Amino acid sequence: VRLVVSGGGSAQAAGSLRLSCTVSGLPPYDSDLHWYRQAAGNECDFVTRISSAGSTFYADSVKGRFTISQDNARNTVYLQMNNLKVEDTAVYYCAAEDAPLIPPQSCTVIAATAPDAWGQGTLVTVSS
Repeated sequence: VRLVVSGGGSAQAAGSLRLSCTVSGLPPYDSDLHWYRQAAGNECDFVTRISSAGSTFYADSVKGRFTISQDNARNTVYLQMNNLKVEDTAVYYCAAEDAPLIPPQSCTVIAATAPDAWGQGTLVTVSS
């Protein structure tokens, strides 16, 4: 599996950004696709996930503001981020695995154990 993240950048609070993650090599009925993020000084946090059937689940911190979606062939998964907050500033990753977040650790450490299941991170900066 190969995942390539695009998008990100800077936005003002209450603004919007969209991240894309191009997925190749993933069987269409295989694992959920996830977004994680890591803010400076924090550990890796779950953001959202989507199943092959389109079922979604969100962290409470982003519920109602972020939307995960995917195209029919699961070639691309999107993260639409609306009403951004300063605390959304982080490096965002897409992954084709349910990452082990306990004990808390860095996304890059987790990704290093499954490099074929993680895309590279992209920085999202939200300013007030």
